[in-house]
Amino acid sequence: MRLKDRVAIITGGSRGIGRAGAIALAREGAKVVIASRGKDKADEAVNLIKANGGEAIFIQADIGNPEQVQSMVRRTLEQYKKVDILVNNAGITDDAFFEKMSRRQWERVVNVNLNGTFYCTREVVPHMIENRYGRIINTSSVSGKKGAIAQSNYAATKAAIIGLTLSLAQELGPKGITVNAVSPGFIHTDMTVRIPEKIRLNALGKIPVGKFGLPEDIANTYVFLAGDEGSYYNGSVLDIDGGISV
Repeated sequence: MRLKDRVAIITGGSRGIGRAGAIALAREGAKVVIASRGKDKADEAVNLIKANGGEAIFIQADIGNPEQVQSMVRRTLEQYKKVDILVNNAGITDDAFFEKMSRRQWERVVNVNLNGTFYCTREVVPHMIENRYGRIINTSSVSGKKGAIAQSNYAATKAAIIGLTLSLAQELGPKGITVNAVSPGFIHTDMTVRIPEKIRLNALGKIPVGKFGLPEDIANTYVFLAGDEGSYYNGSVLDIDGGISV
């Protein structure tokens, strides 16, 4: 129960890495707010957490919409009176080779992945400063360091999240708030299942440990950074990628 009595918001918490993260945070005693656009999968995650003795609620929100993010944080504060942990996990892809990428594709990915991270962080930081405590965990990607073919929009947002993390760590560290990022490699999720098999096999051959990761690999790192054991981590970007970025 490393996170007993802590209140955690996790975006994109209804499936994949976010679902595993929500379950792991709740297992360690956190009161978890699952923020997601979709209701059915989020309700399933909440029910699973409750069935295992944890506490969780679902708040429907599109993190690319600043008004919905404001409402999400307001409802969290009404329910739990504070926000201790924010996991900016939600992210999307909309792939195309650069010469064929539309403005809509570019703006859609930037709005969710980067603007959404900004909107959520902006809303919780004043409350964390007031309490002199906070853990902010941003989700980047190996693509943010290495780039990715046909993912210039996605890679750009994930690189920007690293820059945001490093800047906020310097600003907020003196105020009792740590800011770190995780940088997943190829993880078994709905997103990677959509990658063409030829590309997936090629990627697998480049991973030194010889396998894709599991959502739980990232979730366990969320828990570590959120708890006291990770309290001296600030401005860190943790590669969880089987060594592909080495």
